[in-house]
Amino acid sequence: MADTVRHVCGISGGKDSTALAIYMRHRVPEMEYFFCDTGAELKETYEYIDRVEVFLGKPVQRLTPERDFDHWLQIFGNYLPSSRMRWCTRKLKIEPFEKFVGSDPVISYVGIRADEDREGYISTKPNITPAFPFREDGIRLNDVYRILEESGLGIPKYYEWRSRSGCYFCFFQRKAEWAGLKERHPDDFEKAKSYEKLDTITGERFTWNQKESLDELAEPERLKEIWAKHEKMMSTASKVKPGDSLFNILGAVLDEEDDTEPCTICSL
Repeated sequence: MADTVRHVCGISGGKDSTALAIYMRHRVPEMEYFFCDTGAELKETYEYIDRVEVFLGKPVQRLTPERDFDHWLQIFGNYLPSSRMRWCTRKLKIEPFEKFVGSDPVISYVGIRADEDREGYISTKPNITPAFPFREDGIRLNDVYRILEESGLGIPKYYEWRSRSGCYFCFFQRKAEWAGLKERHPDDFEKAKSYEKLDTITGERFTWNQKESLDELAEPERLKEIWAKHEKMMSTASKVKPGDSLFNILGAVLDEEDDTEPCTICSL
C-alpha cells in the first residue's frame, strides 16, 4: 500500500486549476482534489470551490496552515510579504500541501497551459512528480474557457473585477484591483489596510505596494485617477477585441500595469 501512487490536483478557485480538475475528472478517477485555504480568500472563491465540489462529486479537501497569517507576520518581524519575500506562499500554501502529501509517492497535476511560458511551483520533495496535462495536450486559454462553459460552472464572480485568484490582500494586485476590492468588499479592504504600518522614527513603510499605501490609494482624487486610467486602457488596449468578455478585457488591461508573475500555486 505504501508504494501506491497518489494523484492530486490543487484547485485555487481560479480558471486554470478548475478547468484542469474538470478535464482530469474521468481521466484519473482516483484523483484527490485539494484547496489551500489561507483563511484570507475572497467570499467568491469559497462559493466557487463549493460549486466545483458539487460538480466533481468528490470532496475538495481544505488544507489549512497550522498557524495563521498574523502569527507568521509576527515571526517575520512584521514585514509584509512581497515579490522578493513570498513567505505567505511558503507558510500558508506550500507547507500545508507538502504535509498533506507526506512521504507518499505523488503525481501532482498543475494547470499550466500550452500557451504559457512558465514553470510555476514544483516541489523539491523527491516523492512529488509534477504533471502538466494542458501543456502535454495542447490546451490553450480558449480551451480553458470552453471547458468551464461546457461544464456549466463558468468563471468565478471575482473575474468581473479581478484578473486572478488569491488572498484579498495579495500584494500582486494591480491598482484597479485594489480599487475594486474597496468597492466590492470594503471590509476586506479595511482589514488589508490595517496591516500597513509607518515607522515614525525611521520613516520605513510597511505597505502592500512599495509605491503607495492603501490610505493614499483610497483618497477620492486618487481613486478617480485610477478608474480614469483604467477606463482609458480598457478603451484603447490593443489586446482587447470587439465582443471580448469582461474577463478577457480585465486580463488584457490589468496585465499592462505589472509584469511580475505571481506564484502558480496561488494564481492558477
